Amino acid sequence: MRTEILAPAGNFDSLTAAVRSGADAVYFGTGNFNARKNAANFEGFELERAVDFCRLHGVKCHIALNTLVGDDEIPEFKKTVKRICNLHADALILQDLGAAKIVREICPEIELHASTQLSTGTLEGLRLLKKLGFTRAVLPRELSKKEIEYIAENSPLELEMFVHGALCMSVSGQCLLSAVLGSRSGNRGLCAQPCRLPFSAQGGTGNDLSLKDLSLIDRLGELARMGIKSFKIEGRMKRPEYVCAAVTACRESLEGTLSAKRLEELEALFSRSGFTSGYYDAKTGRDMFGFRKKENVISATDALLKKYSSLYEKEKPVYTVDFKLTASQGKAPELIAETENHSVKSVSEYICRPALNVALDSQRAAKQLSKCGGTVFRPGKIDCEIDSGLSVPVQELNCLRRNALNALENKILQREGYKTGDFEFTEKGLGFSQKRKTYLFFYREDRIPDGIKYDRIFLPLGTDEKIIERYNAGVMLPRGVFFNEGELCEKLKLSPARYVLCNTLDAVAIALKSGKEIIGGPFLNIFNSVSLSELSQFGISEALLSYELSVKQISKLKPKIKTGCVLYGRIPLMLTKNCPVNNGKSCAVCSKNGKITDRKNIDFPVVCQNGFSEILNSRPLYMQDKADEIKNVYFGAYFFTTEKKDEVRAILNGREKGLKPENEFTRGLYYRGVE
Repeated sequence: MRTEILAPAGNFDSLTAAVRSGADAVYFGTGNFNARKNAANFEGFELERAVDFCRLHGVKCHIALNTLVGDDEIPEFKKTVKRICNLHADALILQDLGAAKIVREICPEIELHASTQLSTGTLEGLRLLKKLGFTRAVLPRELSKKEIEYIAENSPLELEMFVHGALCMSVSGQCLLSAVLGSRSGNRGLCAQPCRLPFSAQGGTGNDLSLKDLSLIDRLGELARMGIKSFKIEGRMKRPEYVCAAVTACRESLEGTLSAKRLEELEALFSRSGFTSGYYDAKTGRDMFGFRKKENVISATDALLKKYSSLYEKEKPVYTVDFKLTASQGKAPELIAETENHSVKSVSEYICRPALNVALDSQRAAKQLSKCGGTVFRPGKIDCEIDSGLSVPVQELNCLRRNALNALENKILQREGYKTGDFEFTEKGLGFSQKRKTYLFFYREDRIPDGIKYDRIFLPLGTDEKIIERYNAGVMLPRGVFFNEGELCEKLKLSPARYVLCNTLDAVAIALKSGKEIIGGPFLNIFNSVSLSELSQFGISEALLSYELSVKQISKLKPKIKTGCVLYGRIPLMLTKNCPVNNGKSCAVCSKNGKITDRKNIDFPVVCQNGFSEILNSRPLYMQDKADEIKNVYFGAYFFTTEKKDEVRAILNGREKGLKPENEFTRGLYYRGVE
């Protein structure tokens, strides 16, 4: 089976470039629910035109609806889904679990592709996605060749992976940097890319949250042999010449004709200090970091842009068409045009008559009929049955040909949309009238003060069993879980903890095997009532809501399970596989408690676990004095990361009294919300 080259299309020019350069499929956005809202995208008639353009060229179209959807946005989301399904697009790319549920109810026939924003990088996580109706998953960019090989060999789903383009510092779907610093959410399609600004680790590069662009184009043959179904190019915000160059390079790589010059030109069109394959090669570190330098910006000369624009400016033939012309005395000439799957007849209004000068013959007729330039057709076999001595004007032959080719196009574009139903969320919220419970989460057990009160307490997986038993504690699975899922599963089974916090579907899958009670974490990105309902099917009894929900949005939720919100703690802004602090000092020196500093000289703590790093906000979220304003939640959560014992005690002592904060703090996104 041919491996798919999947190209980005931020506008119609880029769509044209992708299709005419040889892409097998394209992906693009529509409406307010795609992860590149600032791209031109496709609305109204333009959406239909884009889908038709792909269909006419035999190219699949995958439409991105890969953002979190609020309860008040569900009616608009449903309309968008129905419009796409009526056009018979090939697949939808989704992040939101509730959105996936809505699509399954409205249109069970359309393929669901799990966005990389779902942060799923283990076999067990992929199996959960299959249960949720997904047929394909986009793998995280952070996986190594060994990890990809293992997953591909055993995956229950088709696999798609990014092979070229921008590389985020954070694991996709696990980043709140843009949201917290400026209310522009990456999970909502409006990331402002603050990570590309100077953030410095001591002794680092000066841009220690900015990675070079990914490129695995020269490894496509290897990846195809592993069983990767689709090679995805990032770049819905990039110009069409870049799309053309990337698709061309991918095609040449699969054909074994890729040259060093092609890669040099691709780098000149867009790069950040060059390319990296560090994650794939399991070689993270300083060499992976880069940013957009002046020389990167000016290297794409007019001549290079013109070279690539010329590759897609003209229509290219896709179908071979056979013609049969019949012309008889006293009758209108007829032209039958056939492709492999379609046949049409075009009849002229002209009546054939005897020629006064030069009679029409088969050679002259075939010459006119073969002029298919500017269309998706190339001439094939041409048969002519023409009575001798007839006159048929050239313009009539041209008209017959044009009408026949237009009719063939219409045949190819004929579609029957998917059958669609409706979705109505009729569940009522649980309603939480009793006193709000208190859940405490400690990154380090040695920071727990004596004599504190709580309803539940959570410690890291791997904490000494005696300590777990002393506090009757639950455990937290790491946010970053890739290749060591088996080891974590075994640890969890052996732990005396009765309940476990899970922030990703990978973690949920591990916890399900342990038989322990599961509490969903805030990085499951629960943003609507339908998603809460979806969690319940896995036996999840309670869940922390997304950090990105506002007080107003939380109050309108209809939770089927017990919900919680964070009242205190440093918001984790990023989850990274490539530690920024390690650019300047070793782990032994850092002791897993480093920091990075922004251009305003503000420090952001960095803590590490299970081979991943979390970049925490510079100041803690504090809502103790505003807790009563947050309605509709069963428990309040307190996350202690860098705090010392006396600081923890002071915060918890102020809990009952609703004391105002004494030091620098933030209200997070509870009042600002996100775009």
